[in-house]
This record gives sequence, C-alpha cells and structure tokens, in this order.
Amino acid sequence: MALSSNNTGTQVIEFLMICFPGMQNTQHWLSILLAPLLVLALGANFVLLMTIWQEASLHEPMYYLLAILSVLDVILCLTVIPKVLLIFWFNMKTISFSGCFLQMFIMNTFLPMESSTFLVMAYDRYVAICHPLRYSSIITEQFVIDAAIFIIFRNLLATLPTPVLAARLNYCASNVVENCICANISVAKLSCGDIHLNKLYQFVSVWCLLGSDLVLILLSYCFILRAVTSLQSGGATTKALSTCGSHLILILFFYTLLLVFIFTNKAGKKIPSEVPILLNVLHHLIPPALNPIVYGVRTQEIKQGIIKLFKSWS
Repeated sequence: MALSSNNTGTQVIEFLMICFPGMQNTQHWLSILLAPLLVLALGANFVLLMTIWQEASLHEPMYYLLAILSVLDVILCLTVIPKVLLIFWFNMKTISFSGCFLQMFIMNTFLPMESSTFLVMAYDRYVAICHPLRYSSIITEQFVIDAAIFIIFRNLLATLPTPVLAARLNYCASNVVENCICANISVAKLSCGDIHLNKLYQFVSVWCLLGSDLVLILLSYCFILRAVTSLQSGGATTKALSTCGSHLILILFFYTLLLVFIFTNKAGKKIPSEVPILLNVLHHLIPPALNPIVYGVRTQEIKQGIIKLFKSWS
C-alpha cells in the first residue's frame, strides 16, 4: 500500500494496477497480441502522416482531417498501451496519483475528439456528394482550422470535469485498481466518498458527446444514401459510394466496439470482469491500427503517395 499520513488522515499517493484480476499468472501472454498491434498502429500512422506531409497533392482538407485522426490515434495508443506492456513484462504496476488522473484526462478527452473528427469527416463527405459544386467553397483550409478548434474546445470543456471530480475524492483505503488503465469508475470506486455524481456525469457526458456524434453521422449518411440512389449513372453511384466506403467502415468499427464495451460493462457479473477490461484496452489499439491501413488500401491517392514515400526512402 502506497500511503501517506497527514493531519487529515491516511491518503493514497499512488495506485497499483493489476490489470486482469483473474488472470494474474497468464495475463502477460496478451502482450503477444498487444505489442505487434502497437508497432503496427504507430508505424502505419507515422507513414500516413509522412505521406500527407510530403505529398503536395494530399494537401487538401479531406486529408488534413485524416491527419488529425492519426494524431489522435497515436496519442491514445501511447497513453494506454506502453503502460499495459510494462505491467505485463516488468510487473511495473504502480502509477503516481497525478499520473493516473493525467491518463484518465487524456483518455476521456481524446476519445470523444476522435468521435468528433469522424463527425466532421462525415460532413465533408456529405458536402462532397450532396453539394459537389459548393464543396470547394465550403470545405476549405479555414474550415479545417475551425473544425479543429471546435473539436478541441467542445470535448475539453465537456470532459474535464470527469478527472477533476475523481481527483477531488478522498482516497484513504485501497489503492488497487482492478484494471489495466486508470478508468474513471475503476479508480473512483476506491475512494471513501460518494461517487454517484462521478457516475452520473460520465454517463451524461459520454452519451451527449458520442451519442450526438453518432446520430449526426448516421443522419449525414442517410442524406448521402438518398443522393446516391438518385444518380442516373451506375458509374457515378459506384464512385460516390467508394469515396465514403473507407470512412463508413471505420465509423462502424469505432462505434460498434465502443457500444459493445459499454453494454458489456453494464452487464456486470453476468460477464467476467476481464472481458470489459480487455475491450477497453483493445479500443485504444485496434482503431488506431486499422484507420491508416483502411485509408491506405482503399484511397488511391494515399496509396500512390505511400508508394512514392517508400521509393524516396529506398
């Protein structure tokens, strides 16, 4: 127990993350899956960012939005997965009090930022297909700047209270977090105080941010689908659907995995506690690994840019 004593009593000064409570002797084998995925995610996003930076033809709003998504993916990966691997490989389970809440802040802020980026990208595709003649006047570099400012401040202001509310609780007893990461409720339930406000705020903020993003994304694709079905040319329909295919695949995967994690977590004792913990870890790793690969494979301009990049390195 890492505790300190002062005039207000005994206080926790660091937390001990044990990851999977029922798999203490075997959990390190998960690193065989996590380590290659981390290398893949960081490498793929690095290549994508370098391609967009070096290839002049990719200096367009759509690809700038993709670059923002890659940066968010890298930050989320580096916030969670290296610490998990340190726990598995070197039994480095401790994390400082401030470090724990910093990790909580980054996770709770940058995950909704990724959702908001998908929303802006959906709007980009909506304008491109439903209002193609106005696209260049609406989706500009200034639009990307304004969208980035919106993404940052909207999610920063909405999610900042989550770690603040958790940090202000009185931690005077156990410091053992039954999780691989400093998730809000996993940490807050260790306190000696009332955490109903913490649970309520997390529930409201998550569903207001991610829920509203998902509804607006689905609405934009309803308009896109209606516009595509009205096209007379089969070739035009195929091209329009192709431009949205990559984006839609990643959106469906992002929200499906997130919803599965939420409902699995709510199922409580009906599902082993290791399942939501693993899903939470994977949600910080699989989308970052998948996003640049899907765009690299399905987007001809990016594929050509990556080939040029590798040729310049050889």
